[in-house]
Amino acid sequence: MRQPNLIELKAATPQVMQRLGRALGRALASSQCGPVVIGIEGELGAGKTTLVASVLASFGVGESVRSPTYTLVEPYEVPGRTIYHLDLYRLTDPRELEALAVREMLSDRAVLLIEWPSRAEPALPPRDVDIAIEYEEAGGRVLKARANTAEGESLVRAVLAAKPEQRALST
Repeated sequence: MRQPNLIELKAATPQVMQRLGRALGRALASSQCGPVVIGIEGELGAGKTTLVASVLASFGVGESVRSPTYTLVEPYEVPGRTIYHLDLYRLTDPRELEALAVREMLSDRAVLLIEWPSRAEPALPPRDVDIAIEYEEAGGRVLKARANTAEGESLVRAVLAAKPEQRALST
């Protein structure tokens, strides 16, 4: 049976978003594939940076993680991987991304966590997973994760296994 490539996860509190990020981080840590590219979309304050900080925390990054809104990219050297946290919110033209040399970041063990990938869509490498974080009317958030590659499907399955009450939306 084919696994779902789109899941919906409820994140009623920041703590739930953190658990989801740690589950994603553990899946990335155990993955032997690379590079891995993950796009994260959502309104301001939706929890994109909370998710990224939790992924990094699962790798042992203990420092305060802030979104690199002005520097655009922040690299983190962790055991077995280099994780690049990109925030493209301030881009006004996808060509601005060329100065960051994103394609050169794509080593075998690299992970790119890209906030606001829609701001540089044609200039970005293909993504393994797309994540959208949306506000719910009743409060909290809904995180939708879509796998675009076999590696992405493996990551989505690992997060789904970590929190069984999630719903698979499609296959």
